[in-house]
This record gives sequence, C-alpha cells and structure tokens, in this order.
Amino acid sequence: MKILATAGPGEVRAVAWNGRAVDAVIWRPGSPDGVGDLYRGRIGKVAPAMAGAFVVLGAQDGFLPDSAGARGLSEGTSVAVRVSRAAQGGKGPRLIAVQEDIGIGHPGLIARGPDAVSRLAAQYPAAPVIVDDLAFLADLRPTLAERVTLGPAFTDDVASAFAALLAPTTDLQGGARLHVHITPALTALDIDLGTSTAERRDKAGSQSAANRALIPAIAAQIRLRNLSGAILLDFGGMSVKQRAALGPALTSALATDPLQPRFLGFSGLGLAEILRPRIHPPLAEFATGPLAQGLAALREAASRAAASPGQALELRATPAILTALRTDAAGLAAFAHRAGRPLLLTEHHPEPVTPWTLGTTDA
Repeated sequence: MKILATAGPGEVRAVAWNGRAVDAVIWRPGSPDGVGDLYRGRIGKVAPAMAGAFVVLGAQDGFLPDSAGARGLSEGTSVAVRVSRAAQGGKGPRLIAVQEDIGIGHPGLIARGPDAVSRLAAQYPAAPVIVDDLAFLADLRPTLAERVTLGPAFTDDVASAFAALLAPTTDLQGGARLHVHITPALTALDIDLGTSTAERRDKAGSQSAANRALIPAIAAQIRLRNLSGAILLDFGGMSVKQRAALGPALTSALATDPLQPRFLGFSGLGLAEILRPRIHPPLAEFATGPLAQGLAALREAASRAAASPGQALELRATPAILTALRTDAAGLAAFAHRAGRPLLLTEHHPEPVTPWTLGTTDA
C-alpha cells in the first residue's frame, strides 16, 4: 500500500493505492472541512427538543449533542469543542466536548485538525507517502518525517482512477454500470446490467448472479466516493422477493468499510437501504460549484506556467468564480509561488458551458 498525493494550487488529491484505489480524499488548505478543529466555544442556546445545544464558535455556530458533552451546560458557558462532523447543507458542524486548555477569551478557532493526507497516513501507518510538490512535502515533514518523500504520485492510471470517482456514472465488470445521484436528502445508486443477461434463458438466475458479483465493487465505490447518510441501492432487474437473498452478501461487503455502514434491509420497492455515517463531505461536493471551477482554472494555469516560465497569464471568469478564489485565497497564493508572479483576474461573463477562459497578458 502507498499513499499518493498530487498538489495543485489550492487543492490536494490523494489515494491509498495498492494497484487500485482503496481510499480517496480531496483537501483544500484554504477551505478545509473543519473536522478535528479545536475551538473555544460558548453555549449559545440549549435545545432540549434536539437533545443538545448550539455553540457559538465565532463566525459560525455548531451543534453539541447531549451525548457528546452538552448535557448540564447552561447558556453562556465556555466549552472546548472539536468538530466531529463537517458542516452540511447550511447546517453548522457537529461537535464533541473535549478536555483541552483553551484559555479565556472570545469564541474562536484554537487549532486546525489534521489534513486529509495525514489522515490517510494514520489509517495506513506502514504505507510510504509520496507527494509531487516540494512545498506540500515541507508541510508534511513535521508529522510524517522521513516517511514522506518527493516523487511522481499521480501517474496516468492513478489520475484516471481518481477522475472516475468524480463522475456520476462508472463502469463495472461484465458491462454493467453504476449511476450515482446525490440529493440533499439521500444518495441513490442505480445498477444498469446492460445487455449482459438479456439473452440468457435463465434470466432471473443470471440477473441474481450478476448483481451478486457486483456487490464488492459497489461497496468499494461507496467507500471511495465517501457517500454518506441515507443511501438507496437499486439492483438491476430481479423481483423484490428475489433481492432479499442479496442482503447477506451486501452486509459482508460493507463490513470492511472503516465507517461501518449498516445495511438496514430492503424497502417495499426492493431498494436496499444503507446508512453510512457522514464525517467528511463526499468527493462529489468538491467537484461542483464556483470554487471547484476556479481551482480547475488554477490547475490549468499552473500547467501552462510550468510549460512557459515567465509568461503572464490572465483568468477571465464569472464574478462567482473570482469571488470564490479570492475568498479561499490559498489557491491564488500557491499559484503565484509556483509561477513566480500572480495570476491576473478579470471579471467576465463567458458562455455558461465555459465559465472561465485562460489567456496571456502583457502585464
């Protein structure tokens, strides 16, 4: 097993790799998800109906359940808390009370939690860590020491495998495909068996065998994509009654996941119900939105700058993309450090299918 990490301006992508991806993460140093962060908090409002309390953290509030330390605390009480689950859908982060010396003062951040690559390294303590960026290597050395080295990380096969995790559809063995649909309420997984079982005489038996063979790959996709919360899985073909026989195999496949997702049974429609704890955001959340578009532009700009050193580049993008980049800031700083000069930002309104364009400038 190896931990492979590629660092672009404002974003690091990493995988645990043993010939195939086993775990995958994305980390943005300028806008981390906050899990593991230590705060000096203040109880803002006790919410008995929700079995917890809202905690003022500074610019945002978090929720501290009674089971995680809120029980018995009154409004206005100072408390040391760590983020145990990232913010989601407009809701603040989930918290846990800890015994830490946070001193006296206003609510605010005391210390950041570990970066995603360090988390992977802790999960696989014997795995060497290879990164392709000298600055990121320096960031990791204090915690990983000589275990982390500089070298080519994302070869073509690794990069291709990672890119596939960000696509809503992926190919499975036997010509089957898995479609992933993430909604605010749940994640729907749909298996398309294709034509692989269409011409067989024992169609029901072949569909059952095909679905059963796909279960390990589906469990792997759930883990790799970090799908979480309520997950509904629609197997290909098969009657509702026949699908029940797949339950033990699905339970067994999910058991290897460190987050211990639970198979809850089949719904009346024959959908397999899975509940997987949400701690960090799914990979798909990193693939959409103005910041994702802006960081994609920075990756392209960094590639051009490396190919033509000294060339001044201009990013023409929508206001939303430029605002996201300026708010995150780490990406722009990383690009300037690599290229030796800042990237010129110009507000523009290109076609929706191309929200940004990159060009040269005489500046």
